[in-house]
Amino acid sequence: MKAEPSKGKRLLLVVACALVDADGRVLIAQRPEGKQLAGMWEFPGGKVEPGETPEECLVRELHEELGIETKTACLAPLTFASHSYDDFHLLMPLYVCRRFWGTPEPKEAQALKWVRPRQMRDYPMPPADAPLIPFLIDLL
Repeated sequence: MKAEPSKGKRLLLVVACALVDADGRVLIAQRPEGKQLAGMWEFPGGKVEPGETPEECLVRELHEELGIETKTACLAPLTFASHSYDDFHLLMPLYVCRRFWGTPEPKEAQALKWVRPRQMRDYPMPPADAPLIPFLIDLL
């Protein structure tokens, strides 16, 4: 079977984190108004900058978005999403983090919620995020 051509779409590397609290709940964030996919719920994270590893990106993004601290050694890779949007192809590794310092607070006008993995389907998520839910259900 032949793979479909990507039609020249740029590849976008974004990293995401399933931040897990002591009760086994995962933090999700709602994309604020004015952003693409506004109102949808997603895992915290962001675009990997040039010269940055995915783990370094998550440490930076978790601090910028949520005001918390963690270390690269506290991030465990779980799975990844590969999803084609209209104008780019997204590759998104998902890490699990159970060890962090501070209380997550919305630093970018986003709503935050701690939810059990089995409840995540109750929240509209971007097409790339939704297929990651079964891996969290199996893990937690």
